[in-house]
Amino acid sequence: MSSAPSTALRICPLCEATCGLTLTLDDGKVTAARGDRDDVFSRGFICPKGAAFPEVDADPDRLTTPLVRENGTLREATWEEAFDLVAARVRPLIEEHGPNAVGVVLGNPNVHTVAGALYPPLLLGALGTRNLFTASTVDQMPKHVSSGLLFGDAFAIPVPDLDRTDHLLMLGANPLDSNGSLCTAPDFPGRLKALRRRGGTLTVVDPRRTRTARLADRHLAPRPGTDALFLAAVAHTLFEEDLTDLGPLAAHVEGVDEVRSALRDFSADAVAADCDLDAEAIRVTARELAAAPTAAVYGRMGSSTVAYGTLGNWLVDVLNILTGNLDRPGGALFPLSATAPAPRPAGPGKGFALGRWSSRVSGHPEAKGELPLAALAEEIDTPGEGRIRAVVTIAANPVLSAPDGRRLDAALASLDLMVAVDPYLNETTRHADVVLPPPPPSQSAHFDFAFNGFAVRNQVRHTPAALPLAPGRMDECEIHARLVLAVSGMHGAPPSAVDELAVDTLLAKAVTQEHSPVYGEDPKAVAARLTGTTGPERRLDLMLRLGPYGRSHGLGLDALRAAPNGIDLGPLQPRLPGLLKTRSGRIELLPAPIAADLPRLRAALGSAADPGTLRLVGRRHLRSNNSWLHNIPALGGGSNRCTLQIHPEDAARLGLEAGAAARVKGEGGELEAEVEITDTVRPGVVSLPHGWGHDRPGTRLGVASRRPGVNVNQLLDGSRLDPLSGTAVLNGFPVHITPVL
Repeated sequence: MSSAPSTALRICPLCEATCGLTLTLDDGKVTAARGDRDDVFSRGFICPKGAAFPEVDADPDRLTTPLVRENGTLREATWEEAFDLVAARVRPLIEEHGPNAVGVVLGNPNVHTVAGALYPPLLLGALGTRNLFTASTVDQMPKHVSSGLLFGDAFAIPVPDLDRTDHLLMLGANPLDSNGSLCTAPDFPGRLKALRRRGGTLTVVDPRRTRTARLADRHLAPRPGTDALFLAAVAHTLFEEDLTDLGPLAAHVEGVDEVRSALRDFSADAVAADCDLDAEAIRVTARELAAAPTAAVYGRMGSSTVAYGTLGNWLVDVLNILTGNLDRPGGALFPLSATAPAPRPAGPGKGFALGRWSSRVSGHPEAKGELPLAALAEEIDTPGEGRIRAVVTIAANPVLSAPDGRRLDAALASLDLMVAVDPYLNETTRHADVVLPPPPPSQSAHFDFAFNGFAVRNQVRHTPAALPLAPGRMDECEIHARLVLAVSGMHGAPPSAVDELAVDTLLAKAVTQEHSPVYGEDPKAVAARLTGTTGPERRLDLMLRLGPYGRSHGLGLDALRAAPNGIDLGPLQPRLPGLLKTRSGRIELLPAPIAADLPRLRAALGSAADPGTLRLVGRRHLRSNNSWLHNIPALGGGSNRCTLQIHPEDAARLGLEAGAAARVKGEGGELEAEVEITDTVRPGVVSLPHGWGHDRPGTRLGVASRRPGVNVNQLLDGSRLDPLSGTAVLNGFPVHITPVL
């Protein structure tokens, strides 16, 4: 006889909004999900992805046991067999060819799990490789680089103070569909509507009339890829019309006059034709930004995955600084996560360096310890000393997310060894020799190590596993710990050894830092006070105790457990100059790498594209998240379709008909897509969504394979990169389109 249904709380792991969910449990399954009205951050908000949590959790295509390759075929195996194979093959390969013979690829879902936050750094340390590739270089690396250069810390990313700002200028972002990115804000739509209700202004800059743009007071639709030119002209107007006012920031900023000089050629009149915007509209944008009582400029993927991505992201914060809106309530503020290191005294730091090493084949400089994902294929398939012979992927599907998936597909098939930590056999993991599947999210605890660092309000929440591990399953943290042991030559040691080493290492450093809450204490005594029954829980408890609220709020794991709906730590507060880690101890407004790249942007002036050239941009869907939610039936409706959106004027000129097929050709290949005629894209622009192309054999994605769509990144050959960040240019590139007759 089955028991009565019960409920459990769970933070949603399906996008960056991190909304609180209330799950209904019945007979050991999640049968429903609704918003947690008592959650201190999300207050009951839920989107279609969160409502589909039960289907995501119970997807029958999720792998339930490890797979190993035998005689060319993947078969089910025991956990012991799987880790034995990893241990037997990785260390000998490293000993023969060196640590850089192994590449590590981290995907987007990796940052949504406890294991994904705690263990990849240990895995990289155990391997000793410099060949790290992540989703950041097809998404957000320009922001990390610009923040590193400005503030000395690649993770010091200011977010708009959505709940208090009077004016929001938003570029390349569509949070009504994406729920936000590098700006963690449950109910982003509601927060924007509240901005409008309190008399604030929302300006959206986007070549598409997105749902977010339709909500705005003003929508500017520039030519794709020209965000940096537009922002430079806004900054130029601020200087030209004497509208700059740094306020208290002035004491912490150097290089203002140098920026004025560097941008002297980027007037509104000079960039108007290239942006295809009215020059006066650009000047009005600058005036309104300067006149607002408080304001914030926010740019995301559409302004990052373009040829001038780092310059554009730098200019976003240049505008926040020139108007005195950085680090002030209602402007752009720096969140303070509960697991961040305790704030240190203000003063000079080590700074941020680019290009500490380079990729083997094309010499791409590293950024934040990573190499461009677009370079992965050539690092595998180009012969010579130092080539990548083995790859470890964690929640990654670069065959669909990186440029030229066909080349990468073939390169992965040529590896000596591939190991994947992934719940699915997808377009990438089908090449693996070992697949280690984590359990469904209901069987894992949740804490947002990454996204609390981008949250629009300081808060902290933790939810334990809603359901016990099913028979035969292994906890995701244990999978990662055993993988670390297997590649480090410690195969067979208890997984707890990995966590204890992490605790000992962190404490050994903390007790020597004068600003640390445990300065001067005995590390063993501190470790003895930690609570938690597992290694990951002890590590979380330690990070909370050492964090900025450990001493002031008595924050630790026990305090979190006593507050199942979370603990509100208050609105964002000014943090300068304490967070600055530049060598000068000040905001360095014109760093040398930025100054060196500005001539490239200057050369783009006066090179407006042929009006007949079509430029392609991506788009987000509310019912999707990159490539990893296309297998869920409940999320397959609405606008979540892989169509080629094109303006009616362009469709008529090219002889395209709605519902018919069009051939799209780019530098890396061509594809055929269904035509969707709509005036939500401006003339000269077409749009295809990212993450589709589920038509390769050997996958186990039953729903996705029935509506595969096409892989837009196959139109690229990987040669278009933002040079400072190594980020692939996925938006604003030229395409040639003809009807399929």
